Amino acid sequence: MVDVSRRRALGLTGGALGLGACAANGVTETEVAAPAADYAGEVTFEHGVASGDPLPDSVILWTRVTPASDTEGPIPVQWQVRDGDEPVASGLAITSQARDFTVKVEADGLSPGTAYTYHFWVTTPSGEIASPEGHTRTAKPSGSSDEVRFAFISCSNYPFGRFHAYREIAKQDDLDAIIHLGDYFYEYGIDGYGAEVGEALGRTHDPITETVTLDDYRTRHAQYKTDPDLQAAHAAAPWLCTWDDHESTNNSYRTGAENHNPENNEGDWTTRKQAAVQAYLEWMPVRDPQPGRAQEAIYRRFDFGGVASVFCLESRLTGRSDEISWFTELADKAPAEVPMAAMMTMAKVQADNRTMLGQRQEAWLSDGIAESAAKDTSWQVLANQVVMARVRPPNFTQTLTGAQISDLDHTYIQLLIPFSQLGLPLNLDAWDGFPAARDRLYQAARAADARLVTLTGDTHTAWANTLVDMDGKQRGVEFGCTSVTSPGLGTFFEGIDDLGEQFVDANPEVDWYDPHGNGYTLVTLTKEAVRADFVKVSDVTQPDYTAKTVASFESKRDGAGMTPLEKL
Repeated sequence: MVDVSRRRALGLTGGALGLGACAANGVTETEVAAPAADYAGEVTFEHGVASGDPLPDSVILWTRVTPASDTEGPIPVQWQVRDGDEPVASGLAITSQARDFTVKVEADGLSPGTAYTYHFWVTTPSGEIASPEGHTRTAKPSGSSDEVRFAFISCSNYPFGRFHAYREIAKQDDLDAIIHLGDYFYEYGIDGYGAEVGEALGRTHDPITETVTLDDYRTRHAQYKTDPDLQAAHAAAPWLCTWDDHESTNNSYRTGAENHNPENNEGDWTTRKQAAVQAYLEWMPVRDPQPGRAQEAIYRRFDFGGVASVFCLESRLTGRSDEISWFTELADKAPAEVPMAAMMTMAKVQADNRTMLGQRQEAWLSDGIAESAAKDTSWQVLANQVVMARVRPPNFTQTLTGAQISDLDHTYIQLLIPFSQLGLPLNLDAWDGFPAARDRLYQAARAADARLVTLTGDTHTAWANTLVDMDGKQRGVEFGCTSVTSPGLGTFFEGIDDLGEQFVDANPEVDWYDPHGNGYTLVTLTKEAVRADFVKVSDVTQPDYTAKTVASFESKRDGAGMTPLEKL
């Protein structure tokens, strides 16, 4: 441990370094301070530490300070990065109530592909109050052919259970990054989705109401980051994060959301969206959008040697076209009217002007994929929120018996069973609801000779899919992770043990589907192959659990393309 005088000297000299990094990379919420480093009050670090967005020479560091008494600040917070016992970067940042006492800085001047430890502290009248220690690492250098390993996750609903998947990820000591694909938290109040389970487990949401205001979103972020398993995962490795819908509200899009209701005093959508984005940028270890972009345009790229380029997509708030929902379109239709209504709905879905990402992000992604492939980077990885493969439900009127159907009394399932006869896409909130945009993405990948590896969350279920373009040519593979806690489709098809096999039989692009359980997925990439290992935890409602790998799949580089998925 470095002595107090050495720390203070490092804090003074590191501040200028931090200021330059902040100005260059948009980490502007935390001001970099002049030398004064003492605080007149007392503080604690109740929300852990985190790192993210690793580059070969820098990484974002995050924490949150909790004042012991009411104050607006400012509070000076010092930070330090070490390589073993040797300090290599440090600085002094100022936080205040204006950013909910969170701290986000960029540590730069680091070495590529190197593991580091870091921590924060505040000098108070009772001495130095230190944060927990975190572990991070920089991205592998350009041209490196070393193996790259990610754990990816999504859908961590606090009331639905314990975050065992995060605990398991924290045990991994060789991850280049943890990729979170969205639904980091859920917006519902204590009477919403998961309420009964949360009440039984003593894991109810704070605030008790649905998150609508800036204070609401900040409080919900704070609650989730008190979870010890989530803190452990944040402290274990750098994260690459993007949001899905629940970080704002269910089924959100550029101009609204299914779960935004102005008639219920939820106000203007733009105001709510901006509050959700501000809280996310305050509380998550992500770089802010580049100058000239909208605040919600958090799409960004990370390169890991010559093995993988990771494109973190933003598919909700910047360019997504208005929602089209089967249950809105067909809810009031008599059975005889459903086929025609479905045809009219599909005509709207297939419109060329529907976008998932928006034109600017589409162009950014197309250019980035082409640049990555031209450098002979083996894999173009999409950190993507929703299922990209074409998926329709099995015809349950044929695959289930009458007795099985009568036993499935959930309202959603009773609507899904007759719908399944139509042979139409299951989920219009996924890429199936934006087929023209998906075709443009595949055309860009084809023109670039790219090898797409799509990582997907959202469904609370696990997938291994082969992605095929309109000409029947393979464009990539897709690995979908199950949820940290949120229940999947298998929960509602209780007793239907072959539900996964039914989906495989009904969908040429689906190689494997597991609709049961919770967990995460490990993906390992080399110059020649990409492998996914699907890990499940036994029970998120109990403190004790086990974890095991339930399936593994691999695709290999094959000239300008890649091989179909092989189950290992």
